[in-house]
Amino acid sequence: MTTNKISIVMLGASGAVGTETLNSLLQHNNIQRLTLLGRRTIPEINVDYVQQHTIDIFNSDSYLNFLQSHTVAICTLGVGQPTKVSKEDFVKIDKIAVLDFAKACKNAGIKHFELLASAGISPKSISLYLRTKGELVEELKALNFERLSIFQPSMILTPYNRYGMSGAIFLKVWPLLSPFFICSLQKYRGIPVKVLGQAIAKNVFIENDGFEILHWNEFYSIISK
Repeated sequence: MTTNKISIVMLGASGAVGTETLNSLLQHNNIQRLTLLGRRTIPEINVDYVQQHTIDIFNSDSYLNFLQSHTVAICTLGVGQPTKVSKEDFVKIDKIAVLDFAKACKNAGIKHFELLASAGISPKSISLYLRTKGELVEELKALNFERLSIFQPSMILTPYNRYGMSGAIFLKVWPLLSPFFICSLQKYRGIPVKVLGQAIAKNVFIENDGFEILHWNEFYSIISK
């Protein structure tokens, strides 16, 4: 665990996972600067080391100047319910905008990039969602960050239903199914959104390098350190 103060830039802090990640980050004392980028500011954050900037996520020129002098980037940006948007808009947000952000971070000298992805992703998947996420990860790997952390949760368990009847059913049923996901299937267990956010935040302070894929069991391992 590093004791040096670090500077973090974050894209997507207003979503469900981003909110929990931000809340966890705000509990740490060894942050020198935390810069939040998004399409809107987050109210009631009265912390002197936090800076917020409203940006155009589709135009990297709108945030290039805000990336300098950071060591870590966290990206939890993504369409909450992909079925509610066109395929083109999904790819534009979840892949193109994220990749542009990552490229800008790399050019700004950021060493560690963390991404919220999904379990089961593959650039060869027949699912547009899983294939797009898999393609994104391959392109992120090609950027050669000193450290690249890919968080791959399965069902994210939130305390409230965000996605109508289907979401309500999944939130009720998935925790009952989780005990049956064992061995190699353990990564498909549902993960409470608070635990996931804590893992994304705390992983920043754990010294490591290279490429790492993190699933259900790693999330709990991280928060227990």
